[in-house]
Amino acid sequence: MQYQESASAPYSPTIEACIRACSACQRACEYCADACLNTDTVQMMTECIRTCRDCADTCSLCSRFMARNSDLVVEMCRVCAVACDVCAEECEQHEHDHCRRCAEACRRCAEACRQVMEDEA
Repeated sequence: MQYQESASAPYSPTIEACIRACSACQRACEYCADACLNTDTVQMMTECIRTCRDCADTCSLCSRFMARNSDLVVEMCRVCAVACDVCAEECEQHEHDHCRRCAEACRRCAEACRQVMEDEA
C-alpha cells in the first residue's frame, strides 16, 4: 500500500522535497554499495562501499527526523549534506554507472538538505 498525500500535508514543500530526495539517495547508495560488492575489483571499492553505507543510513535517519518534525532537523540536514558530499566525491572517482547515478542522487539530496537548512533556520 502506498502513502497518499492529502491536501493538508503536514510538511512544508521544502521538507517534502527533502524527504523525497533523502529516500531516493538512500536507495541509490544502497544499490551502489551492493553493486560495488559484486564487482571484480571489490577490494578497490571498499571506500565507495563504506561511504555509500554511511550516506544511506544518514539519509534514512534524516528523512525520519523530518517526518516526525524533530527539533533537530536543521542539524540532521547539515550532517546529511556532508555525508552526501563525501559520498558523491567518492562515487565520482569511479566509472561505473551505479556510481555515477549515486553521485547524482547525493548531489540532489545535499542541495535539498541545504534548502531545508536555509528555510528552517
